[in-house]
Amino acid sequence: MTKHLTWIAAAALVVTLGACTEHKIYRSDLSLCTSADPNDDWSNRCRTNALQTFETTGAGQETYSLGFIEFDDQGQLWNRKQMDEVVTAASGQSVDKDVLMIVFVHGWKHSASPGDSNITDFRRILRRVSAMESRYAADTGNPARTVFGVYLGWRGGSVTVPGVKELTFWDRKATAEKVGHGGVAEVLSRLELVRMTKNSKATSGNAGSRSRLVIVGHSFGGAVVYSSVAQEERFVLGPLASKGAVGNTRGFGDLVVLVNPAFEANLYTPLSDMSLQRATYFSTQKPVLAVLTSEADEATRKLFPIGRAFNTVFELHRSIDRYNPIIRQDETIDEKQSNTTAVGHYVPYRTHKLRAADGEAGVGTLTVDEELSIAGKVRDSWRDDRPGSRIPFFGSVLERTANSAGRNPYLVIQVDKALIPNHNDIYDPRITSFIRQLIFLSVD
Repeated sequence: MTKHLTWIAAAALVVTLGACTEHKIYRSDLSLCTSADPNDDWSNRCRTNALQTFETTGAGQETYSLGFIEFDDQGQLWNRKQMDEVVTAASGQSVDKDVLMIVFVHGWKHSASPGDSNITDFRRILRRVSAMESRYAADTGNPARTVFGVYLGWRGGSVTVPGVKELTFWDRKATAEKVGHGGVAEVLSRLELVRMTKNSKATSGNAGSRSRLVIVGHSFGGAVVYSSVAQEERFVLGPLASKGAVGNTRGFGDLVVLVNPAFEANLYTPLSDMSLQRATYFSTQKPVLAVLTSEADEATRKLFPIGRAFNTVFELHRSIDRYNPIIRQDETIDEKQSNTTAVGHYVPYRTHKLRAADGEAGVGTLTVDEELSIAGKVRDSWRDDRPGSRIPFFGSVLERTANSAGRNPYLVIQVDKALIPNHNDIYDPRITSFIRQLIFLSVD
Protein backbone atom coordinates (compact mmCIF):
# COMPACT_ATOMS: atom_id res chain seq x y z
CA MET A 1 0.00 0.00 0.00
CA THR A 2 2.81 2.36 0.94
CA LYS A 3 4.59 1.58 -2.33
CA HIS A 4 1.40 2.41 -4.31
CA LEU A 5 0.99 5.71 -2.46
CA THR A 6 4.60 6.58 -3.19
CA TRP A 7 4.10 5.93 -6.90
CA ILE A 8 0.89 7.96 -6.91
CA ALA A 9 2.63 10.88 -5.18
CA ALA A 10 5.55 10.66 -7.59
CA ALA A 11 3.21 10.59 -10.59
CA ALA A 12 1.29 13.59 -9.24
CA LEU A 13 4.57 15.46 -8.78
CA VAL A 14 5.65 14.69 -12.34
CA VAL A 15 2.31 15.85 -13.73
CA THR A 16 2.46 19.05 -11.68
CA LEU A 17 6.04 19.80 -12.70
CA GLY A 18 5.15 19.10 -16.31
CA ALA A 19 2.32 21.59 -16.07
CA CYS A 20 4.46 24.42 -14.72
CA THR A 21 4.15 27.68 -16.60
CA GLU A 22 7.21 28.68 -18.57
CA HIS A 23 9.90 30.68 -16.81
CA LYS A 24 11.15 32.80 -19.68
CA ILE A 25 11.18 36.23 -21.23
CA TYR A 26 8.33 36.73 -23.71
CA ARG A 27 9.29 40.10 -25.21
CA SER A 28 12.85 39.51 -26.35
CA ASP A 29 12.68 41.57 -29.56
CA LEU A 30 13.72 45.11 -28.63
CA SER A 31 12.82 46.68 -31.97
CA LEU A 32 9.71 48.86 -32.30
CA CYS A 33 6.60 47.26 -33.81
CA THR A 34 4.12 49.79 -35.23
CA SER A 35 0.60 48.77 -36.18
CA ALA A 36 -2.96 49.97 -36.60
CA ASP A 37 -4.32 46.57 -35.56
CA PRO A 38 -5.22 46.38 -31.85
CA ASN A 39 -4.90 42.57 -32.05
CA ASP A 40 -1.27 42.64 -33.14
CA ASP A 41 -0.08 41.78 -29.65
CA TRP A 42 -0.99 38.13 -30.13
CA SER A 43 -0.51 37.92 -33.89
CA ASN A 44 2.80 36.76 -35.37
CA ARG A 45 3.84 40.32 -36.10
CA CYS A 46 4.21 41.95 -32.67
CA ARG A 47 3.99 39.07 -30.22
CA THR A 48 7.66 39.20 -29.12
CA ASN A 49 8.23 42.97 -29.30
CA ALA A 50 8.99 44.83 -26.10
CA LEU A 51 8.07 48.14 -27.75
CA GLN A 52 4.83 48.67 -29.64
CA THR A 53 3.03 51.69 -31.04
CA PHE A 54 -0.63 51.64 -32.00
CA GLU A 55 -1.57 54.28 -34.55
CA THR A 56 -5.01 54.90 -35.96
CA THR A 57 -5.38 56.30 -39.44
CA GLY A 58 -6.65 59.83 -39.95
CA ALA A 59 -6.83 62.00 -36.84
CA GLY A 60 -4.86 59.56 -34.70
CA GLN A 61 -7.19 59.90 -31.73
CA GLU A 62 -6.24 56.52 -30.28
CA THR A 63 -2.48 56.58 -30.73
CA TYR A 64 -0.40 55.22 -27.86
CA SER A 65 2.83 53.36 -27.16
CA LEU A 66 3.22 50.25 -25.04
CA GLY A 67 6.41 48.87 -23.53
CA PHE A 68 6.99 45.56 -21.76
CA ILE A 69 9.47 45.06 -18.91
CA GLU A 70 9.77 41.57 -17.46
CA PHE A 71 11.08 40.04 -14.24
CA ASP A 72 12.16 36.53 -13.26
CA ASP A 73 10.99 34.48 -10.27
CA GLN A 74 13.64 36.07 -8.05
CA GLY A 75 12.36 39.56 -8.81
CA GLN A 76 15.25 40.53 -11.07
CA LEU A 77 15.06 42.05 -14.55
CA TRP A 78 15.10 39.41 -17.27
CA ASN A 79 17.04 41.78 -19.49
CA ARG A 80 18.35 45.15 -18.37
CA LYS A 81 18.53 46.23 -21.99
CA GLN A 82 14.77 45.68 -22.25
CA MET A 83 14.18 48.14 -19.39
CA ASP A 84 16.65 50.63 -20.85
CA GLU A 85 14.91 50.60 -24.22
CA VAL A 86 11.44 51.12 -22.74
CA VAL A 87 12.50 53.91 -20.37
CA THR A 88 14.51 55.58 -23.15
CA ALA A 89 11.46 55.45 -25.41
CA ALA A 90 9.30 57.07 -22.75
CA SER A 91 11.94 59.73 -22.16
CA GLY A 92 12.27 60.34 -25.90
CA GLN A 93 8.56 60.91 -26.30
CA SER A 94 8.67 63.51 -23.52
CA VAL A 95 11.22 65.68 -25.33
CA ASP A 96 8.77 67.53 -27.57
CA LYS A 97 5.49 66.72 -25.84
CA ASP A 98 4.11 66.15 -22.40
CA VAL A 99 3.67 62.45 -21.72
CA LEU A 100 1.10 60.58 -19.67
CA MET A 101 2.77 57.35 -18.51
CA ILE A 102 0.48 54.60 -17.23
CA VAL A 103 2.10 51.52 -15.68
CA PHE A 104 0.19 48.27 -15.13
CA VAL A 105 1.42 45.39 -12.96
CA HIS A 106 -0.61 42.22 -13.38
CA GLY A 107 -1.42 39.78 -10.61
CA TRP A 108 -2.08 36.12 -9.91
CA LYS A 109 -2.25 33.70 -12.89
CA HIS A 110 -1.16 36.28 -15.48
CA SER A 111 2.09 37.14 -17.27
CA ALA A 112 3.51 39.07 -20.24
CA SER A 113 2.74 36.19 -22.63
CA PRO A 114 1.11 37.15 -25.95
CA GLY A 115 -2.67 37.06 -25.74
CA ASP A 116 -2.86 37.38 -21.95
CA SER A 117 -6.25 38.91 -21.17
CA ASN A 118 -4.70 41.54 -18.90
CA ILE A 119 -2.66 42.87 -21.83
CA THR A 120 -5.78 43.03 -23.99
CA ASP A 121 -7.70 44.95 -21.34
CA PHE A 122 -4.78 47.28 -20.63
CA ARG A 123 -4.55 48.15 -24.32
CA ARG A 124 -8.26 49.04 -24.33
CA ILE A 125 -7.70 51.41 -21.41
CA LEU A 126 -4.74 53.05 -23.18
CA ARG A 127 -6.83 53.52 -26.33
CA ARG A 128 -9.65 55.21 -24.46
CA VAL A 129 -7.31 57.44 -22.42
CA SER A 130 -5.59 58.48 -25.66
CA ALA A 131 -8.95 59.30 -27.24
CA MET A 132 -9.94 61.35 -24.19
CA GLU A 133 -6.63 63.22 -24.30
CA SER A 134 -7.13 64.06 -27.99
CA ARG A 135 -10.69 65.27 -27.49
CA TYR A 136 -9.80 67.25 -24.36
CA ALA A 137 -6.96 68.94 -26.24
CA ALA A 138 -9.27 69.84 -29.10
CA ASP A 139 -11.81 71.32 -26.69
CA THR A 140 -9.31 73.33 -24.61
CA GLY A 141 -6.66 74.22 -27.15
CA ASN A 142 -3.95 72.55 -25.04
CA PRO A 143 -1.55 70.15 -26.78
CA ALA A 144 -2.57 66.51 -26.26
CA ARG A 145 -0.27 64.44 -24.09
CA THR A 146 1.40 61.38 -25.55
CA VAL A 147 0.05 58.24 -23.87
CA PHE A 148 2.78 55.74 -23.01
CA GLY A 149 1.82 52.47 -21.32
CA VAL A 150 4.26 50.19 -19.51
CA TYR A 151 3.28 46.59 -18.74
CA LEU A 152 5.36 44.98 -15.99
CA GLY A 153 5.31 41.20 -16.43
CA TRP A 154 6.28 38.46 -14.00
CA ARG A 155 5.36 34.81 -13.47
CA GLY A 156 1.97 35.32 -11.84
CA GLY A 157 1.00 31.68 -12.33
CA SER A 158 3.33 28.78 -11.59
CA VAL A 159 1.22 25.78 -12.71
CA THR A 160 -1.60 25.27 -15.19
CA VAL A 161 -3.39 22.24 -13.69
CA PRO A 162 -7.01 23.15 -12.82
CA GLY A 163 -7.57 22.98 -9.08
CA VAL A 164 -3.84 22.75 -8.36
CA LYS A 165 -3.19 26.26 -9.64
CA GLU A 166 -5.61 27.56 -6.99
CA LEU A 167 -3.14 26.29 -4.38
CA THR A 168 -0.37 28.54 -5.69
CA PHE A 169 -1.79 31.63 -3.95
CA TRP A 170 0.87 31.73 -1.24
CA ASP A 171 3.73 30.67 -3.48
CA ARG A 172 2.92 33.55 -5.84
CA LYS A 173 2.51 36.00 -2.94
CA ALA A 174 6.09 35.27 -1.90
CA THR A 175 7.26 35.78 -5.49
CA ALA A 176 5.33 39.06 -5.75
CA GLU A 177 7.14 40.36 -2.67
CA LYS A 178 10.49 39.47 -4.27
CA VAL A 179 9.50 41.25 -7.47
CA GLY A 180 8.35 44.32 -5.54
CA HIS A 181 11.59 44.58 -3.63
CA GLY A 182 13.66 43.76 -6.71
CA GLY A 183 13.83 45.36 -10.13
CA VAL A 184 10.39 46.99 -10.08
CA ALA A 185 11.57 49.64 -7.63
CA GLU A 186 14.28 50.69 -10.10
CA VAL A 187 11.86 50.74 -13.05
CA LEU A 188 9.32 52.92 -11.26
CA SER A 189 12.04 55.26 -10.01
CA ARG A 190 13.41 55.71 -13.53
CA LEU A 191 9.95 56.46 -14.92
CA GLU A 192 9.41 58.91 -12.08
CA LEU A 193 12.69 60.56 -13.06
CA VAL A 194 11.38 60.98 -16.64
CA ARG A 195 8.36 62.82 -15.25
CA MET A 196 10.41 64.95 -12.84
CA THR A 197 12.98 65.86 -15.50
CA LYS A 198 10.29 66.96 -17.94
CA ASN A 199 8.48 69.00 -15.28
CA SER A 200 11.70 70.66 -14.08
CA LYS A 201 12.31 72.04 -17.57
CA ALA A 202 9.06 73.96 -17.64
CA THR A 203 9.90 77.65 -18.02
CA SER A 204 8.18 80.65 -16.49
CA GLY A 205 6.87 81.55 -19.94
CA ASN A 206 5.19 78.16 -20.15
CA ALA A 207 1.99 77.03 -18.45
CA GLY A 208 4.08 74.22 -16.96
CA SER A 209 4.58 70.62 -17.91
CA ARG A 210 1.61 68.27 -17.74
CA SER A 211 3.70 65.11 -17.84
CA ARG A 212 2.33 62.61 -15.34
CA LEU A 213 2.92 59.09 -13.99
CA VAL A 214 0.13 56.71 -12.95
CA ILE A 215 0.76 53.22 -11.57
CA VAL A 216 -1.92 50.50 -11.42
CA GLY A 217 -1.51 47.10 -9.78
CA HIS A 218 -3.99 44.22 -9.56
CA SER A 219 -4.01 41.37 -7.02
CA PHE A 220 -0.39 40.42 -6.25
CA GLY A 221 0.53 43.16 -8.71
CA GLY A 222 -0.88 45.51 -6.08
CA ALA A 223 1.49 43.95 -3.56
CA VAL A 224 4.35 44.38 -6.05
CA VAL A 225 3.55 48.08 -6.48
CA TYR A 226 3.08 48.78 -2.78
CA SER A 227 6.30 46.96 -1.87
CA SER A 228 8.12 49.14 -4.37
CA VAL A 229 6.68 52.59 -3.69
CA ALA A 230 6.54 52.12 0.09
CA GLN A 231 10.34 52.13 -0.01
CA GLU A 232 10.31 55.65 -1.40
CA GLU A 233 10.74 58.36 1.23
CA ARG A 234 8.53 60.91 -0.53
CA PHE A 235 5.64 58.39 -0.63
CA VAL A 236 5.84 57.49 3.05
CA LEU A 237 6.48 61.03 4.29
CA GLY A 238 3.99 62.74 1.99
CA PRO A 239 1.25 63.12 4.65
CA LEU A 240 3.70 64.34 7.32
CA ALA A 241 5.28 66.86 4.99
CA SER A 242 1.85 68.42 4.58
CA LYS A 243 0.77 68.20 8.22
CA GLY A 244 -0.41 71.56 9.48
CA ALA A 245 -2.10 72.34 6.15
CA VAL A 246 1.03 73.84 4.58
CA GLY A 247 0.26 72.44 1.15
CA ASN A 248 -1.13 69.54 -0.80
CA THR A 249 0.03 66.00 -0.13
CA ARG A 250 2.11 64.44 -2.90
CA GLY A 251 2.93 60.78 -3.28
CA PHE A 252 4.99 58.68 -5.67
CA GLY A 253 4.25 59.74 -9.23
CA ASP A 254 0.81 61.32 -9.50
CA LEU A 255 -1.49 58.41 -8.68
CA VAL A 256 -1.20 54.81 -7.50
CA VAL A 257 -4.25 52.54 -7.95
CA LEU A 258 -4.35 49.07 -6.36
CA VAL A 259 -7.24 46.75 -7.29
CA ASN A 260 -7.95 43.77 -4.99
CA PRO A 261 -4.39 44.03 -3.62
CA ALA A 262 -3.11 41.03 -1.69
CA PHE A 263 -1.05 42.42 1.18
CA GLU A 264 -1.77 42.76 4.87
CA ALA A 265 -3.32 45.89 6.36
CA ASN A 266 -0.49 46.10 8.88
CA LEU A 267 1.84 47.24 6.09
CA TYR A 268 -0.52 50.13 5.39
CA THR A 269 -0.68 51.30 9.02
CA PRO A 270 1.89 54.14 8.73
CA LEU A 271 0.06 55.74 5.79
CA SER A 272 -3.31 55.37 7.47
CA ASP A 273 -1.98 56.95 10.66
CA MET A 274 -0.23 59.84 8.95
CA SER A 275 -3.08 60.69 6.58
CA LEU A 276 -5.50 60.63 9.52
CA GLN A 277 -3.37 63.06 11.54
CA ARG A 278 -4.16 65.75 9.04
CA ALA A 279 -7.89 66.33 9.54
CA THR A 280 -8.43 68.74 6.62
CA TYR A 281 -7.24 69.01 3.04
CA PHE A 282 -7.36 71.91 0.60
CA SER A 283 -9.92 71.98 -2.22
CA THR A 284 -7.00 71.57 -4.64
CA GLN A 285 -5.90 68.27 -3.08
CA LYS A 286 -6.01 65.35 -5.52
CA PRO A 287 -6.04 61.58 -4.91
CA VAL A 288 -2.58 60.09 -4.38
CA LEU A 289 -3.42 56.46 -3.66
CA ALA A 290 -6.62 54.48 -4.24
CA VAL A 291 -7.11 50.94 -2.96
CA LEU A 292 -10.16 49.22 -4.48
CA THR A 293 -11.26 45.91 -2.94
CA SER A 294 -14.40 44.00 -3.82
CA GLU A 295 -16.56 42.86 -0.95
CA ALA A 296 -16.86 39.58 -2.91
CA ASP A 297 -13.10 38.98 -3.33
CA GLU A 298 -12.82 35.51 -1.76
CA ALA A 299 -9.08 35.25 -2.42
CA THR A 300 -8.20 38.21 -0.20
CA ARG A 301 -11.19 37.89 2.13
CA LYS A 302 -10.88 34.17 2.97
CA LEU A 303 -7.68 32.62 1.61
CA PHE A 304 -5.49 35.49 2.71
CA PRO A 305 -6.35 35.36 6.46
CA ILE A 306 -5.85 31.57 6.57
CA GLY A 307 -2.36 31.79 5.18
CA ARG A 308 -1.43 34.78 7.30
CA ALA A 309 -2.64 32.98 10.44
CA PHE A 310 -0.03 30.28 9.82
CA ASN A 311 2.68 32.77 8.87
CA THR A 312 2.21 34.86 12.02
CA VAL A 313 1.66 32.09 14.58
CA PHE A 314 4.87 32.94 16.48
CA GLU A 315 4.58 36.71 16.20
CA LEU A 316 3.51 38.91 19.11
CA HIS A 317 0.81 41.55 18.72
CA ARG A 318 -0.81 44.30 20.74
CA SER A 319 -3.74 46.71 20.56
CA ILE A 320 -3.00 50.34 19.71
CA ASP A 321 -5.21 53.34 20.42
CA ARG A 322 -5.02 56.22 17.96
CA TYR A 323 -6.94 59.48 18.03
CA ASN A 324 -9.24 60.20 15.09
CA PRO A 325 -9.72 63.99 14.74
CA ILE A 326 -12.66 63.50 12.35
CA ILE A 327 -14.88 61.72 14.89
CA ARG A 328 -12.96 63.22 17.84
CA GLN A 329 -12.40 59.98 19.67
CA ASP A 330 -9.92 57.13 19.95
CA GLU A 331 -9.94 54.12 17.63
CA THR A 332 -8.43 50.76 18.55
CA ILE A 333 -6.18 49.03 16.04
CA ASP A 334 -5.81 45.30 16.67
CA GLU A 335 -2.37 44.34 15.34
CA LYS A 336 -3.24 40.65 15.12
CA GLN A 337 -6.25 41.42 12.96
CA SER A 338 -4.48 43.98 10.79
CA ASN A 339 -1.59 41.53 10.29
CA THR A 340 -3.88 38.76 9.05
CA THR A 341 -6.39 40.81 7.05
CA ALA A 342 -5.86 42.10 3.53
CA VAL A 343 -5.76 45.89 3.50
CA GLY A 344 -9.03 46.40 1.65
CA HIS A 345 -11.00 44.30 4.14
CA TYR A 346 -9.70 45.98 7.28
CA VAL A 347 -12.60 48.18 8.38
CA PRO A 348 -10.70 50.77 10.51
CA TYR A 349 -8.65 51.80 7.47
CA ARG A 350 -11.59 52.04 5.08
CA THR A 351 -12.38 55.55 3.80
CA HIS A 352 -15.01 55.00 1.07
CA LYS A 353 -17.64 52.70 -0.36
CA LEU A 354 -18.16 52.46 -4.14
CA ARG A 355 -21.73 51.40 -4.83
CA ALA A 356 -23.47 50.51 -8.07
CA ALA A 357 -25.79 53.35 -9.03
CA ASP A 358 -29.47 52.53 -8.58
CA GLY A 359 -31.16 51.28 -11.72
CA GLU A 360 -27.93 51.16 -13.76
CA ALA A 361 -27.06 47.46 -13.69
CA GLY A 362 -25.68 46.28 -17.00
CA VAL A 363 -25.12 49.84 -18.16
CA GLY A 364 -23.44 50.15 -21.56
CA THR A 365 -20.24 51.86 -22.57
CA LEU A 366 -19.62 55.59 -22.75
CA THR A 367 -18.65 57.79 -25.65
CA VAL A 368 -15.54 59.92 -25.25
CA ASP A 369 -17.61 63.09 -24.97
CA GLU A 370 -19.82 61.56 -22.27
CA GLU A 371 -16.82 60.42 -20.28
CA LEU A 372 -15.18 63.84 -20.45
CA SER A 373 -18.44 65.42 -19.28
CA ILE A 374 -18.50 63.10 -16.27
CA ALA A 375 -14.83 63.91 -15.59
CA GLY A 376 -15.72 67.58 -15.15
CA LYS A 377 -18.54 66.77 -12.74
CA VAL A 378 -16.34 64.41 -10.75
CA ARG A 379 -13.69 67.11 -10.44
CA ASP A 380 -16.25 69.59 -9.09
CA SER A 381 -17.76 67.06 -6.67
CA TRP A 382 -14.35 66.04 -5.34
CA ARG A 383 -13.43 69.69 -4.78
CA ASP A 384 -16.66 70.26 -2.82
CA ASP A 385 -16.44 67.00 -0.83
CA ARG A 386 -18.06 67.32 2.60
CA PRO A 387 -19.77 65.05 5.16
CA GLY A 388 -22.67 63.22 3.57
CA SER A 389 -21.69 64.08 0.00
CA ARG A 390 -21.90 61.42 -2.71
CA ILE A 391 -19.73 61.65 -5.82
CA PRO A 392 -21.46 60.19 -8.91
CA PHE A 393 -19.42 58.34 -11.51
CA PHE A 394 -20.49 56.31 -14.54
CA GLY A 395 -22.86 53.68 -13.11
CA SER A 396 -21.44 54.02 -9.60
CA VAL A 397 -21.43 56.35 -6.60
CA LEU A 398 -18.51 57.03 -4.24
CA GLU A 399 -19.52 57.54 -0.61
CA ARG A 400 -17.09 58.62 2.10
CA THR A 401 -17.12 56.95 5.52
CA ALA A 402 -17.88 59.02 8.61
CA ASN A 403 -14.37 58.59 10.04
CA SER A 404 -12.46 59.93 7.02
CA ALA A 405 -11.53 63.49 6.10
CA GLY A 406 -12.90 65.13 2.97
CA ARG A 407 -10.53 64.88 -0.01
CA ASN A 408 -8.36 62.45 1.91
CA PRO A 409 -5.81 61.62 -0.82
CA TYR A 410 -5.36 58.07 0.50
CA LEU A 411 -8.56 56.22 -0.43
CA VAL A 412 -9.33 52.69 0.79
CA ILE A 413 -12.51 51.77 -1.03
CA GLN A 414 -14.83 48.82 -0.49
CA VAL A 415 -16.37 48.01 -3.88
CA ASP A 416 -19.88 46.69 -4.43
CA LYS A 417 -19.87 43.09 -5.67
CA ALA A 418 -22.12 44.19 -8.53
CA LEU A 419 -19.12 46.18 -9.86
CA ILE A 420 -16.32 43.69 -9.08
CA PRO A 421 -17.85 40.23 -8.58
CA ASN A 422 -14.67 38.38 -7.58
CA HIS A 423 -10.89 38.59 -7.44
CA ASN A 424 -10.15 38.66 -11.16
CA ASP A 425 -13.16 40.17 -12.95
CA ILE A 426 -12.12 43.80 -12.64
CA TYR A 427 -12.99 45.07 -16.10
CA ASP A 428 -16.66 45.95 -15.74
CA PRO A 429 -17.05 49.17 -17.84
CA ARG A 430 -18.15 51.00 -14.68
CA ILE A 431 -14.89 50.08 -12.94
CA THR A 432 -12.61 50.86 -15.87
CA SER A 433 -14.38 54.19 -16.23
CA PHE A 434 -14.00 54.84 -12.50
CA ILE A 435 -10.26 54.22 -12.73
CA ARG A 436 -9.96 56.47 -15.79
CA GLN A 437 -11.87 59.19 -13.93
CA LEU A 438 -9.45 58.88 -10.99
CA ILE A 439 -6.58 59.22 -13.44
CA PHE A 440 -8.00 62.38 -15.03
CA LEU A 441 -8.84 63.80 -11.61
CA SER A 442 -5.24 63.31 -10.49
CA VAL A 443 -3.29 64.22 -13.63
CA ASP A 444 -5.21 67.25 -14.95
